[in-house]
Parts: sequence; structure tokens; C-alpha cells
Amino acid sequence: MRSLLFVPGDDSRKLAKALSSGADALILDLEDSVADDAKSKARRICLDFLNSALSLADRPALYVRINALDSGLSDGDLDAVMTAGPDGIVLPKAQTGSDVTLLDARIAVRETLHDLPESRTAIIAIATETAASIFGLGSYVGASARLCGLTWGGEDLAADIGASANKDATGYWTQPFMLARNLCLFGAVSAGAQPIDTVFTDFRDLDGLRREALAAANDGFTGKLAIHPAQVPVINEVFTPPPEAIAEAQRIVDAFSAAGNAGVVGLDGKMLDRPHLIAARRTLDRAGTKT
Repeated sequence: MRSLLFVPGDDSRKLAKALSSGADALILDLEDSVADDAKSKARRICLDFLNSALSLADRPALYVRINALDSGLSDGDLDAVMTAGPDGIVLPKAQTGSDVTLLDARIAVRETLHDLPESRTAIIAIATETAASIFGLGSYVGASARLCGLTWGGEDLAADIGASANKDATGYWTQPFMLARNLCLFGAVSAGAQPIDTVFTDFRDLDGLRREALAAANDGFTGKLAIHPAQVPVINEVFTPPPEAIAEAQRIVDAFSAAGNAGVVGLDGKMLDRPHLIAARRTLDRAGTKT
């Protein structure tokens, strides 16, 4: 998934409009974008939307961001939306892999209750929203076979540590937040999950978004969260490998195949080893499918 667009769960108009945004996934939000007194309403609206949209032939993946496990609201969120069978659940404020394991169990119960295929519901965890969570980024390995993505957040983290800002005057993340970002990247890859970059909050600054997305893609992230439909085309472009990169990756894979999958091959006067093959396969994977 290249682009994952947050949509307020209590706004049926925005939910309907988001279907044509071009995003690879929509994240129906029951958490931060919904006021406390609108939570029940948001659950009903999300459920209605899921029931109508999941059957569409050409649609984005449909995820739901529930409230945090310690909020007292997450079970009610799951009770509502799992009756429709969303493609996945986004877990905010995850502290360690054990939170994902717990969510896995709660989802499994509801899959059984609603006759959904076993283990069909994926999980994306937002893993850096508290200071304590930073120390758990290596704990997602083996937490759940459902874990398909790990992402990070700078806004809640700034509030938790008391930072007056999370970016400097030039618009780049300051050091504490770059640390969280980078550890999330390593944690995701080590867990076999997609590393997904966080939101760019100034939705009018598409040049700034492009710069940040390019830096994330260069470092190894393969997708990015979005908060506005206008951000989706930029994100999709940045995280879609260009034709020349796809062609080069295919040449590398073909060279290794022709050599009987040797440890080292020569191509255009250069010696290539297994890391080059792994990178080429990842490029082809990203080019071949959105999910």
C-alpha cells in the first residue's frame, strides 16, 4: 500500500468521497478525528459505510483505526465494525508487540462470531506515540501473523515528551523524532511488516510533502499516511517505482536466475551479490501490486 488516507469516521460525506481519492487504503478513523461525544455515531456511520463499500468491485483496502486498547473504547469499536469484516484494523498508541498479540486475539473472537474467514483481518500498528513505546520497537517480531504494517507518529509523541516542536525551521524532523522514525523503519522490516511513513500535516504544502516522501522512500519506507485527498497523488507517485527502476530490477533478477541463483553475478561490468537481488525483488513487488 503506497497511500493510506485517514477519513473521519463520523463524516459519511467524506467517507463516500474518499472512495474516489485514488488512495490504496482508507483508514476510517474512530480515534483522534472523532469527538468523545460522537464515538457511538461514528461507529454506526463506519459500519454503514463498510457494509456498502466492501462489496464494490474496484475499491481501496478499508481499514478502521480503533481507539487505544487502554481507552475503554476499543472493544466497542471492534464489536461494531467487525460485523462488517473490514480488511484491517489500525491500532493507535501501541506500546509493544504484546499489544498487537492482544488485538489479534480480540479480532479472532469476532471473526468466529461473524463467520469471517480465519485470520483475514490485518493489523497496522502505530508504534511511536509515547516515549515508552520507543523502547518496544524491536518487540513486534512474531507478535502476530496479522501484522502487515508498522507506522509512526510525531504529534502524540511530541505531546507525550513535552516537545515544543517536532520539526525545525527548515521543516525537517528534529533529532528525537528522527530517532522514532528510523527505529520504526528497522522495527517494521525486522518484523516482516511494511514500513509506512507518518502523515505530513500541512496538506497545502505539496512540495514539502514530496520532499518528505522522497526522503522516506529513499530510506526504505514503502508507503505513507495521508490526511487529505490532495496528498494522495503525490504519495502514489513517489512510492511507485519508475519504469527505469523496474526494468533494472528485472534485469538483476534475470541475471541471477540465468546464473542458477548464484551468490554473485556480473552485470554491465559490476559485481552484484544477494543484497542487490533482494532489493530488486522488493522493487518488483512494489511495482506489481498495491497491497
